[in-house]
Amino acid sequence: MNISSLPIPAGKALKKLGYDLKNARRKRRISTQLASDRAGISRGTLVKIEKGDPGVSIGAYARVLFILGMIQKLLDLADPKFDELGQWVE
Repeated sequence: MNISSLPIPAGKALKKLGYDLKNARRKRRISTQLASDRAGISRGTLVKIEKGDPGVSIGAYARVLFILGMIQKLLDLADPKFDELGQWVE
């Protein structure tokens, strides 16, 4: 799957996620090799994640979030307490 096959907002969100993960890794001064080793993924997969590739499994994204200490963001992603529309229609 390529990013152009996604709805535009979804593609932009993945690209931003990838950029943000790359920025977080760099701020922590973690090399791509070390990050991929810690996450248990290939360096190539990490590069794809940092580009926001939609073909990479959500599990791989989760591994990177975990090693960067950002897994809580994934836990909160679809949490009902943050679902304003869902709360409104109840």
